[in-house]
Amino acid sequence: MTQEWDAGRLNSDLEGVGFDTLAVRAGQHRTPEGEHSEALFTTSSYVFRTAADAAARFAGEVPGNVYSRYTNPTVRAFEERIAAMEGAEQAVATASGMSAILSIVMSLCSAGDHVLVSRSVFGSTISLFEKYLKRFGVEVDYVPLADLQGWAGAFKPNTKLLFVESPSNPLAELVDIAALAAIAHERGALLAVDNCFCTPALQQPLKLGADIVMHSATKFIDGQGRAMGGVVAGSAKLMTDVVGFLRTAGPTLSPFNAWIFLKGLETLRIRMQAHCASALALAQWLEQQDGIERVYYAGLASHPQHELAARQQSAFGAVVSFEVRGGKEGAWRFIDATRVISITTNLGDTKTTIAHPATTSHGRLSPQERDNAGIRDSLIRVAVGLEDVADLKADLSRGLQAL
Repeated sequence: MTQEWDAGRLNSDLEGVGFDTLAVRAGQHRTPEGEHSEALFTTSSYVFRTAADAAARFAGEVPGNVYSRYTNPTVRAFEERIAAMEGAEQAVATASGMSAILSIVMSLCSAGDHVLVSRSVFGSTISLFEKYLKRFGVEVDYVPLADLQGWAGAFKPNTKLLFVESPSNPLAELVDIAALAAIAHERGALLAVDNCFCTPALQQPLKLGADIVMHSATKFIDGQGRAMGGVVAGSAKLMTDVVGFLRTAGPTLSPFNAWIFLKGLETLRIRMQAHCASALALAQWLEQQDGIERVYYAGLASHPQHELAARQQSAFGAVVSFEVRGGKEGAWRFIDATRVISITTNLGDTKTTIAHPATTSHGRLSPQERDNAGIRDSLIRVAVGLEDVADLKADLSRGLQAL
């Protein structure tokens, strides 16, 4: 808004409220129209009262909207809601999950800085570091995600940032976030955690000691596969640098997508509870099936990090990966035999999806890079949606029969 006004009872008092109330109401600042749902501001620019007012806004001397590349009321509502749900001082929205990662590194690192990255991050994340960020003088090394001694031993005098996914995509590997944060802080480095698979409904890395948390909002935050977006959250000091990069480089989240994400956050916890319950049931069932060589899901007692997952997450997520006999040919036969589940690489949708990581999400990696990340040709990833579990089992049974 360009003028102050007394909102009075139009806005909710959120002091001391719980997570689910924040997910529904945080970040909303009602206009004089008194709208109940969040307003959608589809404007690129804003009108100023005077030339002096415009100058003060552009200089950052007074708060307010300037230009929708980096200030928009709908986007700001989404940022404030994510910050509240993650326990962060500030959040910054971006155009995609990948642009969120780019914004972290470009705003906080310089040529000559050293970044440590988990080996088991998303394939495009590895490509970003290897093909582009290294080109600008950022040194990058990779560490097995769960190996705390490996992280400690990989530090250099110029190590600035640690970047991890926990749980990882697609193998549900974890790191002890609190322990890794302590290692980073002892050496003067920052820890950034990709929290996409858990969302703040299941895990809050900042409360475990991480400095930065990021999401591909395209996934579970949206929840219905409708829009692209990302978000970074942390201290106001760190986010000021991220805002500066966003203002200059422009990886901007559209107001319409921000509005979609606001509506997605309202049902986040109940959706994640349903996703997790179905994923656990499928993982337990898959472990008992002939033709399945291994199941990767932290909710299983057989998972080597099951205890850690139970300690730092409130549930185990919606992604179940498994290896089938027959290598790539077997995996492709299994996938092609399904008739209900969608063959697509997106996840976090109400609709269950199935994919072959070695030839899709991680297909641009070299064979050695895939091997380092544990991505075998026999691996299949299922992101469990909200359909009847019996129907999903029946569809996956078609895949088993094709083996």
